[in-house]
Amino acid sequence: MAIRRLFVGGNWKCNNTLAQTKDLVNNVLNKLHFDPAKVDVVVAPVFLHVPWVAEHIQKPVQVSVQNTSLTGTGAYTGEISVAHVKDLGLNWAILGHSERRQYYGETNEVVANKVKYAVENGLDVIACVGEHLADREANQTNQVVEGQLEAIRGKLNEAQWEKIVIAYEPVWAIGTGKVATPAQAQEVHEFIRSYLTQKVSQNVSQKTRILYGGSVTEKNAGELIHQKDIDGFLVGGASLKPAFADIVAACNIVKH
Repeated sequence: MAIRRLFVGGNWKCNNTLAQTKDLVNNVLNKLHFDPAKVDVVVAPVFLHVPWVAEHIQKPVQVSVQNTSLTGTGAYTGEISVAHVKDLGLNWAILGHSERRQYYGETNEVVANKVKYAVENGLDVIACVGEHLADREANQTNQVVEGQLEAIRGKLNEAQWEKIVIAYEPVWAIGTGKVATPAQAQEVHEFIRSYLTQKVSQNVSQKTRILYGGSVTEKNAGELIHQKDIDGFLVGGASLKPAFADIVAACNIVKH
């Protein structure tokens, strides 16, 4: 079985003044100690701060954007294209986050097309999936997640999955302080890995990293990361705090 390198993503969302971002980089991120052979650390500032962060952050920490346009360069006011991201020397994009789906009308099809366009144009993608509370209460979690994955699968060939990291984020646990129990999180991660085995390939299933997101903190990261199919985290609020260092430390291990 492939040993998957762990992954900690920090999604800063629509937060921070430039001064706050500089403080976070200088006093937290540039003081991180981790082995890049064991764990990838990737942070996603707001677009306006991305150039400064990319220039000043310590090199083992990678920088991602939080979204990309479905269109290329051209007359698309307000959009940021994949070409712009690549031109800045970046390799990562978060796509399909539940807030993009909820507030900006991004359907499974739109997200899948964004993932396809980004991958075909050289980006690695953190592709987000997850269910709402009503879905979980109706025992529809797996069906919802499968629908989100199925849309993406329909756009990719097997080789392109090497550029995909999946982030499972139950919507009811994002920014609420609620968190799936380790057993709940592992159950969905196991379902996702089984889906990949059945619908893509055993090789892709073994190699694809599946992250947990949803009120991850330094207090629960240690227990969550020891679940068999959890390969790291996509961290929201805690990625803006010194506690992010503790989450990275919890993942600076080799899982077997």
